[in-house]
Amino acid sequence: MIEAYILVNVKPGKEKDLVENLTKEIGNSLISADIVYGEYDVILKVRIESFNELRNTVVEKIRKLDYVERTITLIVAS
Repeated sequence: MIEAYILVNVKPGKEKDLVENLTKEIGNSLISADIVYGEYDVILKVRIESFNELRNTVVEKIRKLDYVERTITLIVAS
């Protein structure tokens, strides 16, 4: 099992849209989705079965959204 934080920048005003869409798209793999102030707009925590599934989640489910501008993925080292 892999845990990761995904830091996301979105177009202004789209933070809630991202959280709502990913709650539906990712389902039980999404541990938390927090809208934050600062350099990033949303911080996601996911728990996923494999690196391939993590890649697919980031590339196919998050980055495909037209209002997502940038992501950074941090894999938990535990």
